[in-house]
Amino acid sequence: MAPPSSAAGGLLLWLHGSAETGEQSRAQVAPYFSAVPELRLSFPTTPIACYGDEVITAWFGIPGVPITATTVRDEKGVLKAVEHVHEMINKEVASGTSPTSIFVCGLSQGGALAIASVLLYPQTLGGCVVFSGSIPLSKSFAEKVPPEARKTPVLWLHGMADGLVLFEAGHAGCAFLQELGMACEFKGYPDLGHSLVDEELHYFRQWILERLGISQGTRTARSSSPS
Repeated sequence: MAPPSSAAGGLLLWLHGSAETGEQSRAQVAPYFSAVPELRLSFPTTPIACYGDEVITAWFGIPGVPITATTVRDEKGVLKAVEHVHEMINKEVASGTSPTSIFVCGLSQGGALAIASVLLYPQTLGGCVVFSGSIPLSKSFAEKVPPEARKTPVLWLHGMADGLVLFEAGHAGCAFLQELGMACEFKGYPDLGHSLVDEELHYFRQWILERLGISQGTRTARSSSPS
């Protein structure tokens, strides 16, 4: 398949959570951008792999849950997944898309991979949006974050009733980014568990369009069902 041709606007690369697929994510997220032809959407699915006794779609090994601010990850697996995401970004840039028009986003494990990929990418991207995620790398990786990557803006959304990736993990992740000098907006949602809801996705859409310089006055967002 030929790489997508470059166009005015940008690309939203969405990374799904473990045990999910890109098509499931597309069904939830894409309707919110149906009236935004300037933004192309990509929902890749990671190959099925065996992790312990489970055979599921996952970007890297799954630690025990709940995930807290101090959960230790399989960093070797994380870095391998980051390389895969960087290949997707590089292919898009090679096709003519400006890095500052590329947004890497994801839910749960996909959100963790999204922020890890942005932190280790050598250029400034348009933005990163993390839903119910965490930082999957130890703080020792701070010195490996390139100066240009620290300029990428981040939006972090997290349910305060999340029982899989605890709210403390998300809050600590945003605090870590701010220690790096990064702009990270954090939004907590009372009573929200480990799922996506309409309120989050509408704000997400608004955040993306603002950074692309697209007027929202004439755009009507459609709703999708929460997971």
